[in-house]
Amino acid sequence: MRIGDIDVLPLSDGTFVARPEYFTTRVPETPGHPFDADGVAWLPIGCFLIRTGDRVILVDAGLGPVRQTLPHDMELVGGQLPVALRTSGVSAADITDVICTHLHADHVGWLFDRDGNATFPTANIWFGAGDGHHFVDGPGEMFDHIRQGFRNGSVALRALDHDHVVTAGVEIVRTPGHTPGHCAVIISSGLDRAMLVGDAITCPVQLTEPTWRSMGDVDPPLADRTREELWRELEDEHTIGTGAHFPELQFGRVLTGQGRTWST
Repeated sequence: MRIGDIDVLPLSDGTFVARPEYFTTRVPETPGHPFDADGVAWLPIGCFLIRTGDRVILVDAGLGPVRQTLPHDMELVGGQLPVALRTSGVSAADITDVICTHLHADHVGWLFDRDGNATFPTANIWFGAGDGHHFVDGPGEMFDHIRQGFRNGSVALRALDHDHVVTAGVEIVRTPGHTPGHCAVIISSGLDRAMLVGDAITCPVQLTEPTWRSMGDVDPPLADRTREELWRELEDEHTIGTGAHFPELQFGRVLTGQGRTWST
């Protein structure tokens, strides 16, 4: 994907095996919902590589080489991000910045190894300050080695409590609700604009099923309001977007007319 003069490459660290219970107690008989005949949605664990100027930016760091079980027979299976980066001609030392949309396990898994050492030793690690308080210093669930990595000071941590421009054309904006410090990334060049919404929107089906909430939402009413604001931004004809678990990590936008539809 090219946004003006900026290259954006979707990568996947693995698979999120989701079931309807992640969102709802029912699956509607409407086209476009992501579940197969067995009630399973095979969604990616998405990351994104941004190349612009002298910056090589990774948005989200996957789950890491683990298998995490979730309620209702769901699971996350990671481990593929290093292969994806090598295939793209990028080494860990090339990464100048890692932007974590939030600090859930499937977005921070490759930040630190099992001893808490930084995987991307020369990178700035950007994240919402609210997530630092909740996950690193508070009650939020986090693997011990990831928490250790955040606490041991071996890498440049950049906690944000405001919107911030990382470099020309790449901005981190606050989108709280799914987690206290959740952020989205706005990429803009010329008239073109793209939004990486993390888990603020889990799946495009939430456009037509607005009551579907993520099981992981920390503040569901706030997450609902944030999601609606993002849908409205994605109605702009020059703006496209995708999320960390959108099927095939496809970019799309919202079309208006007879209701609203998602178009890729």
